[in-house]
Amino acid sequence: MTCLSILLICALCFTGCDKADGGSGSKGSDTTKNEAGSRGSTLNVLKWDAPGNEVNANELATIDYSNASEGYICVKYTGSNSKVKLQITTPGQTTYTFSMHEGYQAFPLTDGSGSYHIAVFENVSGDQYSTAIAADVVADIKNEFGAFLYPNQYVDFSNSTKCISLSEELAKSANSDLEVVEKVYDYLLDNFSYDYDKANTVESGYLPDVDATLSAKKGICFDYAAVMATMLRVQQIPTRLEVGYVGDVYHAWISIYTDETGWINGLIEFNGKKWEMMDPTFASTSKTPEKFVPTTGKYLLKYVY
Repeated sequence: MTCLSILLICALCFTGCDKADGGSGSKGSDTTKNEAGSRGSTLNVLKWDAPGNEVNANELATIDYSNASEGYICVKYTGSNSKVKLQITTPGQTTYTFSMHEGYQAFPLTDGSGSYHIAVFENVSGDQYSTAIAADVVADIKNEFGAFLYPNQYVDFSNSTKCISLSEELAKSANSDLEVVEKVYDYLLDNFSYDYDKANTVESGYLPDVDATLSAKKGICFDYAAVMATMLRVQQIPTRLEVGYVGDVYHAWISIYTDETGWINGLIEFNGKKWEMMDPTFASTSKTPEKFVPTTGKYLLKYVY
């Protein structure tokens, strides 16, 4: 098998996110007094599945693309190598690199319909890897929002996730999807603070734990984005967790879709006339968060999860 050096494009350390000033206030928002709104809490916790209907498999790994039409694939490594990577190259030729863990894991097909190259690699030595299995999957995406509603390795949730009950409580008084987004955003802004220590020590391959973040009431930008994405996805609001650059800072944020607006890029704030981009981490670390509205031009999108 041919060896290759894999560029770890998903390091996701986000150590530069601590450049914003100040700290977050914590008002301790009370979610128990919300009166029912006209929208209601349309909780829907989707579960990914690997039924084995369409697979490419060998003794080392299985690529299950039975649900590619829903916007995701599942991959399981069954070999003995302790350092395994998955790469997905999209129809737009963006290559995503993931670390593999035990059992089946779900990965989103974020580029829509088209041909995806899927490959699992085993570490040989240093940064050298060999191909364990590969497949070219032509995805005919039927559910255009599936990749942004199902859980995956970066936005990981299930029925037992505590963030879900909080999402349901916050959404009860909302009259629209936009109000749900606003309430979730306000809750994080009021109750969470930026974790500077974590930002300075987080290691390559870090994956957010949304309930651990909820319990600690603090996190890095990746944590903020994963918590918000979880709380909105279970409310049937398609949400993209996005990573890239804000200036020279590697950062994470979200974009959301509603029937009223279509896709809104970046978390948003309503000023009485229009919704504007509002990044949750930078807002929470600003001395005047209610006034922090970064310009769209400063956001350079690299990857979507």
